[in-house]
Amino acid sequence: MIFYPDLYLNNVKEITIEILKKNNIKGLILDIDNTLIDFDKHLLNGCEEWCNNLKKNGIKMCILSNTNKIAKVEKVANILNLQYLYFAHKPNKKGFKRAKEILKMDSKNIAVVGDQIFTDVVGGNRSKMFTILTKPIDTRDIWITTLKRPFEKIILKKYIKRKE
Repeated sequence: MIFYPDLYLNNVKEITIEILKKNNIKGLILDIDNTLIDFDKHLLNGCEEWCNNLKKNGIKMCILSNTNKIAKVEKVANILNLQYLYFAHKPNKKGFKRAKEILKMDSKNIAVVGDQIFTDVVGGNRSKMFTILTKPIDTRDIWITTLKRPFEKIILKKYIKRKE
């Protein structure tokens, strides 16, 4: 189903080399808001080390964000030393295609990582990429995301029940 991720984790730091190898993933497209940074723009504790470890193991990464705030995306991208695309209009496939070009690999070897079903998971699934949904790292969201969260909870409940 287009709304279901391939994998559901607590946060990005649970994505290990073993998980990536098992699923033949060589590249990650990362969301920022509530995936890598909280509402106050603080990077998830341990995220930099996690990112560096994956890079040392040959995993390519880039950031794909829907935000139109370039300074916010650029700051995170600079800390993690990653290329980025912002104002991506996820789940539109165009941003995912551009991220795929940055990573220079096939869709089947790319995982999309984010905290939202209607943007990250749907866009990744539509782009034929492996999808990893993470729990939001903060309870606070921008207003548009707050409106979508109750619907995501319904989908997640069905997803979890199906997985059991």
